[in-house]
Amino acid sequence: MGFLKTLLAGVLVFCVQPRADLDLFEDHGDVGHVEHAGSVTYDAAKGAFTVSGSGENMWFSADAFQYVWKKASGDISISSDVAFVGEGKNPHRKACLVIRQSLEADSAYADIARHGEGLTSLQYRDAKGGTTHEVQSNVSGPTRVRLERRGDTITASVSDAGGKLMPTGGSVKLVLKEPFYIGLGVCSHEKDLVETAIFSNVEIVPLPPLPAKPALYSTLETVTVASTDRRVVHVFADHIEAPNWTSDRALNYNSGGKLYRIPAAGGEPSPIDSGFANRCNNDHGLSPDGKWIAISDQSQGTHQSVIYTFPATGGTPKRITEGSPSYWHGWSPDGTTLAFCGQRDGKFGIFTVPATGGTETRLTTTDGLDDGPDYSPDGKYIYFNSDRSGRMQIYRMNADGTDTHRITEDDFNNWFPHISPDGKQMVFLSYEPDVKGHPPNKDVQLRLMNLTDGKVTVLAKLFGGQGTINVPSWSPDSKKLAFVSYQFLP
Repeated sequence: MGFLKTLLAGVLVFCVQPRADLDLFEDHGDVGHVEHAGSVTYDAAKGAFTVSGSGENMWFSADAFQYVWKKASGDISISSDVAFVGEGKNPHRKACLVIRQSLEADSAYADIARHGEGLTSLQYRDAKGGTTHEVQSNVSGPTRVRLERRGDTITASVSDAGGKLMPTGGSVKLVLKEPFYIGLGVCSHEKDLVETAIFSNVEIVPLPPLPAKPALYSTLETVTVASTDRRVVHVFADHIEAPNWTSDRALNYNSGGKLYRIPAAGGEPSPIDSGFANRCNNDHGLSPDGKWIAISDQSQGTHQSVIYTFPATGGTPKRITEGSPSYWHGWSPDGTTLAFCGQRDGKFGIFTVPATGGTETRLTTTDGLDDGPDYSPDGKYIYFNSDRSGRMQIYRMNADGTDTHRITEDDFNNWFPHISPDGKQMVFLSYEPDVKGHPPNKDVQLRLMNLTDGKVTVLAKLFGGQGTINVPSWSPDSKKLAFVSYQFLP
């Protein structure tokens, strides 16, 4: 490779020139341990890179693959058409667009990986030597893919059936020191085998700043608790919130004041008839037997939030709370009682009310905000969040409001606790220490507490907040959670 000297505004700048035989790129080589050396050729007439690579995997805490790269800085994207050569042996062979901190095997990185079987994932290791995670796209076998880096946020796009690039959803956070590496990668997923992929119409371009009013995209996702791997259910070019997992493998969510249902495995959404209630907010959920939906709606009277219930298949809502504002959050396991956050006499607290309507009971009376109540699966306890200590933390009390205990004690602001159906774990949403309330469009974490030993782990880091996981969203088998992440895009 060579070096180019230029004079910009009186400053001498040294730029690395691409190798003539590699067009856009400076060099190539194998990253990590491989049994067979990789290779790359560039066909200028076709504008195509043929990349061959070995390597056992690009996963866990170390990678092994052939990498064609250049150094880069700033906000940047790389795009390419991708096609494998031959049938291949391993369905998990990977052709990737890759951004890495270094050429070390355990480097922090992110890629958009097109697998031999069609699976396409945004993969990432957010720290050197850490574990690789992924966000699986709901599009299989796209012909073109793109990877973008804006600040500490990595996003990806894949082509749809018409060839148009669309966001995959599920952005990830990755802190990279400049300069970093950007390029093409191939991994055979078999240490004794070399596989080949062709990358054509490759583009590496700097990204302009986002417009003053960028477009908001919402991504409905699920995360598997055991692996922390995420899967995109659907990407929406508008605002959605608060998924509930149904007993028949579907997800309910709210958007534009209405409720919708979509298969958890992916597909197209369908509206749920909520009658006159057309200003539903993100506090809604299903009864334990799955026959009823509780909503918090602002369409009537003074337009303050009121709790209603109606059949899960749709129907006319029945008013449950006389007082307002009232925000539903939990349903007792026996189906007889609703727990909610309400404001009465200028003070927010935790209340319960019979599921059929009637007299409400106030359970908390402390100053400040008590919010997000949800029952334990055995019905003995109500978990909730409160800022009574000066920072929003998670608490637990008996279902009658007695014997309150603090559950979390850390520097985050923790909201919306939900206990897994098997009673073993608690998920909650964590904001950074300086964030007040539960606003939208913030960097947040979904965290998981083991209720046996109190150990807390991170399920996902994402851009979200209000609308991400306000209400119960555990799968019935306690293995997965549903949530919403957001992106601002041009």
